[in-house]
Amino acid sequence: MFHITDTALILIHLALALIVGLVLSRVAKLVGLPAVTAYIVAGILIGPFVLGSLGVPGLGFISEDDVKRYGIISDVALGFIAFLIGNEFRLSQLKKIGKQATVIGILQAVVTTVLVDIALIALHFAMGDAFPLPAAIVLGAIAAATAPAATLMVVKQYKAKGPVTDILLPVVALDDAVGLIIFAISFGVARSLGAGNVDIISVLVEPIIEVVISLALGLVMGLLFNFCERFFHSRSKRLAVSVTFVLFTVAISSIEIDLWGVNIAFSSLLACMMLGTVFCNICDFSEELMDRIDRWVAPIFILFFVISGAKLNLKVFASLTVVIIGVVYIISRSAGKYFGAYGSARLMKCDSNIVKYLGITLLPQAGVALGMAFKACEVGALPAGVGDMVQNITLFAVLVYEIVGPVLTKIALTKAGDIKPHEKVSAREEARRALADKKSS
Repeated sequence: MFHITDTALILIHLALALIVGLVLSRVAKLVGLPAVTAYIVAGILIGPFVLGSLGVPGLGFISEDDVKRYGIISDVALGFIAFLIGNEFRLSQLKKIGKQATVIGILQAVVTTVLVDIALIALHFAMGDAFPLPAAIVLGAIAAATAPAATLMVVKQYKAKGPVTDILLPVVALDDAVGLIIFAISFGVARSLGAGNVDIISVLVEPIIEVVISLALGLVMGLLFNFCERFFHSRSKRLAVSVTFVLFTVAISSIEIDLWGVNIAFSSLLACMMLGTVFCNICDFSEELMDRIDRWVAPIFILFFVISGAKLNLKVFASLTVVIIGVVYIISRSAGKYFGAYGSARLMKCDSNIVKYLGITLLPQAGVALGMAFKACEVGALPAGVGDMVQNITLFAVLVYEIVGPVLTKIALTKAGDIKPHEKVSAREEARRALADKKSS
């Protein structure tokens, strides 16, 4: 008889998540799939509905509560993802595409919400009480969110470069800011419909405060970050300072304050994006440091996606109602993202490849959408049963989007010419070439 301590079990789970994710990424490479998709599938395999269902400690995540123990990894990973995306907001680049990215980021999010709202409200009238109106309104807002993590990972893996990639990451970043505002307004309306009254503070004031103070927090932390970096000169210590400030920003972002009846909360995504934006624009060695951070956090990103896959609840497929609503949600959201980006890109006279392919790259959906869905499930937030329905439908859509979305993003960027497969060289081959060049010289 043997006993496994909690610490040992946590380490085993983390090691298992990494090795299964890495092994499946090799399989995915053989069939031309992005590594992100492999990591999510790995999470499903070691999650509570496959290997975890056997109940063997260390073989997988035994329950949903078991997966939730690793929530800190998701929070930290999203902080670094947002920080790296902030690097795309360099003033030199924004002068070229800033106006286009802003218009596209706002319009495609609004168009998506409107199309999903129309489709789901029509479905509400067709299904009656089986699909409450507040659920339709909240889901319309959740549809605006795009997964920056999956998009960034595909761009990094295939070293995508070109017009579509240049505008994609700023649009994704703006998309989440706009999505938070749309969600807060829609959530307030849905809650008011259930309670029979309209709360102006929760509908208009709180979302604006959240965006403003999150950006302000990122600005302050970015300035402090740049100030502290001046006292360290070695690459390793500068990397350590960078990690410190991202962790600090994520930690502060988790604080919520109730002031005179107004709920003041931060968005860690917006705060960390602003942190990265400020730093990359005022620090002269930021590009080199960002590249080092990108390599350092690679294992954290793998764990993030594997754990995200393990969180996906496969029980949602058991409900016909959830599947029907989920399919309508996926179709209408996909149409909103594609045609919203298509129309706004044409309006801004963007490159033809941006017009044709940008919308497809905006389909992935995960962390931000799930965060919104979980907020809808808070006790007393919405009428009984509505929050659970919103969460289950969002889970269904995320399960589909996280597996299919990265594949479609890769295809779109390849067709746009931003991904050039024949130029892809492995790290091992790069090392061999460097060694050969060194010997020849």
